Amino acid sequence: MKPQPNQRLSSQAMAFVLAGGRGSRLNELTDRRAKPAVYFGGKTRIIDFALSNALNSGIRKMAIATQYKAHSLIRHMQRGWNFFRAERNEYLDILPASQRVDESKWYLGTADAVAQNIDIIEDYDVRYVVILAGDHVYKMDYEVMLRQHVDTDADVTIGCLTVPREEASAFGCMAVDASGQITEFLEKPKNPPGMPGDPDHSLVSMGIYVFDWQFLRELLLRDAEDPNSSHDFGHDLIPQIVKFGKAMAHKFSESCVTSGLETEPYWRDVGTIDAFWQANIDLTDFTPKLDLYDNAWPIWTYAELVPPAKFIHDEDGRRGSAVSSLVAGDCIVSGSEVRNTLLFTGCRAHSFSTLDYVVALPYADIGRKAQLSRCVIDRGVQIPQGLVVGEDPEEDAKWFRRTEGGVVLITQAMLDKRAAVLG
Repeated sequence: MKPQPNQRLSSQAMAFVLAGGRGSRLNELTDRRAKPAVYFGGKTRIIDFALSNALNSGIRKMAIATQYKAHSLIRHMQRGWNFFRAERNEYLDILPASQRVDESKWYLGTADAVAQNIDIIEDYDVRYVVILAGDHVYKMDYEVMLRQHVDTDADVTIGCLTVPREEASAFGCMAVDASGQITEFLEKPKNPPGMPGDPDHSLVSMGIYVFDWQFLRELLLRDAEDPNSSHDFGHDLIPQIVKFGKAMAHKFSESCVTSGLETEPYWRDVGTIDAFWQANIDLTDFTPKLDLYDNAWPIWTYAELVPPAKFIHDEDGRRGSAVSSLVAGDCIVSGSEVRNTLLFTGCRAHSFSTLDYVVALPYADIGRKAQLSRCVIDRGVQIPQGLVVGEDPEEDAKWFRRTEGGVVLITQAMLDKRAAVLG
């Protein structure tokens, strides 16, 4: 029996967030933390976007599957997402790969991460499961997608982005008919299919799936017994449903949440240093592509109790100032010039230093007379006095990680190695 039209489907759904990936393309930023735990936007972590979307959509049952270097992610969940109350039928479970099914098995793939926790999901007593990736930045109302899933009587509904056809080869692509039913699912094809009526654009997967739980449960159990399966949604389960069942595409533009300032649907995979730097710097624009000031769709996170930001010194050449920048709490800009920059909680910028197009993660300390541009500074890094980054590409690449896009990643280990060589 289908739910009544006035029922919120999100109240009958759970969100299962896949947050076990390392995110190796972020290089040293994920040496100590999983990609979903990487900082973003001045106060938040990447995973906060998927969880906030679920919460704002009305979903009050969530599970987060973790695996790679999960300590900082688990600690963030415990500190920032501990407000769920079981007596209100709300749950947030952290599900580390704990060899519950087999002592030799960690999570083997995205589908296996769900399959190993079937008994826990059963205890939620839910009708629908929304599978989410924990490493993308976007705002989306999952209730809209759930409603389409029910109205079309789909076996699976897949969240899709509309991208120019020439860019689609980097994604899992879908060919669809006029009704939106997926007729073919192609993993990173050389010749992506166009959309009906719009051959210059393609539909690509966001890694968001809606299932009826009982259907997914049976599918996972069969897949777990298949020795030839890689136990992955994109590689194994979705192509099977496309071939033998009913898979529907859901366009992100239909459920993207905007405040009125955003001019187009915003979704980012900040999976490289260049993409991570650019997405953060974009927030400093006069009208950013992503509105973090939308109180109607807040991005929930761990809100640290810290004092306000402070700007000190007011003399020529030594004026604490920030222009076109985001400055979080507990930052002190002491006689430093900050432009087009994002300073996370607790950063310090000392006298006569300049920062231009810099993303400084929490508690970074920029020494006097440092001149920094186009760089990402890892958490807690102590930038030495007089360090110059962003002017000499060869010198930057000698000590730090310099990307193809010219962005420099600075970690404490890199600085320590540099200091040991230079004495």
